[in-house]
Amino acid sequence: MSRRRAAAALLLAVLLPLLGAAGQAQATGYRYWSFWDRTGGGWTYATQGPATARPDDGDVQGFRFAVSADSQDASRPRGTADFATICAKTPARDGSKRVALVIDFGTPADAPSGERPPASRTACAQVPSDASTAEALAAVAKPLRYDTNALLCAIAGYPQQGCGEQVSAQEKPKSTATATAAAAERPAADGGPSVGLIAGCAAVAVLAAAALWQARRRGRG
Repeated sequence: MSRRRAAAALLLAVLLPLLGAAGQAQATGYRYWSFWDRTGGGWTYATQGPATARPDDGDVQGFRFAVSADSQDASRPRGTADFATICAKTPARDGSKRVALVIDFGTPADAPSGERPPASRTACAQVPSDASTAEALAAVAKPLRYDTNALLCAIAGYPQQGCGEQVSAQEKPKSTATATAAAAERPAADGGPSVGLIAGCAAVAVLAAAALWQARRRGRG
């Protein structure tokens, strides 16, 4: 391989990963209500939606409003209240079941612009034995809001607007520590790559161009 081709290959080898990172920086998350089952003292992401899930008497289920990319990234409901605590004042009754619900409205960072999340709450829904989770939720946390695809958009009227909308990477909430560490890499206001990434690409381009020029000079010599 000639020196000129080697320099060009070096430029591509270094720039392509950086450009890929720029694309990843634009990845989006979604602002939505996630649905959880509490088993063994911990939360697991529900395998079906609240409209089809049929909990048993004594089950604990949770909802959390947050920004996340997928089920692996989703924020769990907070709190440790169990069924005995949540349904302590709701005695069993023939023909019905009790479902303990944990409703976590998320943090201010998760909230849509102009809205503030209510305080998290728990509720014991006593519903017919064949009721779905959606029906149990409707019994204790109206008004609920759904979109045309039956996606749960709001619980107890929160949020007032929006439903599973995309949130760009620079809008996605970060912990204080993460935000501090990423301050120097904050995305540009127009949603482009971070200043640090642009500077890195520019520096690599200059170095590669210099190598290419040097290779040409030697070839002429």
